[in-house]
Amino acid sequence: MGSIKLENVSKTFGEVSVIPSIDLEINDGEFAVFVGPSGCGKSTLLRLIAGLEDVSGGRILIDGVDATHKAPSQRGLAMVFQSYALYPHMSVRSNIGFPLKMAKVDKAEIDRKVEEAARILNLTDYLERKPRNLSGGQRQRVAIGRAIVRSPECFLFDEPLSNLDAALRVNMRLEISELHQKLGATSIYVTHDQVEAMTMADKIVVLNKGRIEQVGSPLELYRTPANLFVAGFIGSPRMNLIGGRVAQEKGAHTIGIRPEHVTLSTTEGAWRGRVTVAEHLGSDTFLHVDVEDVGSVTARVSGEMPVHHGDTVYITPDPARLHRFNERGLAQ
Repeated sequence: MGSIKLENVSKTFGEVSVIPSIDLEINDGEFAVFVGPSGCGKSTLLRLIAGLEDVSGGRILIDGVDATHKAPSQRGLAMVFQSYALYPHMSVRSNIGFPLKMAKVDKAEIDRKVEEAARILNLTDYLERKPRNLSGGQRQRVAIGRAIVRSPECFLFDEPLSNLDAALRVNMRLEISELHQKLGATSIYVTHDQVEAMTMADKIVVLNKGRIEQVGSPLELYRTPANLFVAGFIGSPRMNLIGGRVAQEKGAHTIGIRPEHVTLSTTEGAWRGRVTVAEHLGSDTFLHVDVEDVGSVTARVSGEMPVHHGDTVYITPDPARLHRFNERGLAQ
């Protein structure tokens, strides 16, 4: 079991309210991702769940038991930090087994759990090495291994991939997703990268200024964003948001259309514009177009489209994929 429930949880630092009030439920076995821009409160919320920060108000329940005032070691959670937090003078074996040693677990049991964690994480050949002799990805796996041996109710990941290069981030993203499938434990993962959120999560919690903007599956947030913030944050490239006369004609204060939900032509279409930047990626072409009476619009075309800076193109949005928002920024 590893369900977590937040009831009216708040956090203030002095006079500053970082998290005004949050209600949230994460079910047993879910992979929940907290996502949002820097300073939105996602890491603070994770630290409140872990017990590394005291709540200012509300309750935190773990498996239905009030854990609000329990010490971190008594919550049955294991945290994986962005900085790895490995002991440089210890071997990989000693680093992974350290929390069990501190808990005075029998040496034979420690060895068994360390070997099992190393097998799961493909670290068996590196157990006698020091952290300095490992790559960034291997160090991150050691940090995860140290969490696994504790057999926690829930794993807490605080931006664990932000120190890795782009290619390694993709590999580790896959490894963490596979690990979740193997272990089946509840996981809460903090990131500012919405691509990580979309590809890893069962449930995404979008945070902004300490408040929850929307909770749902990746496709729910992609297809039906609750407001302008979520619409502009979820999806890559981001949704085109258009106001003024064009939006009013569609019965809205602002309309949104994703770059992949428009068709492009060099001869005819609803909106005429000039290409300012063309990004040719082989599998896709991204066009940034200055459209008359609309403004800058990003369009995504599958495959190669032979247009370049300065060319005239025509964009037609798919009316069935159009999003409408009112003057308060809420979906209509």
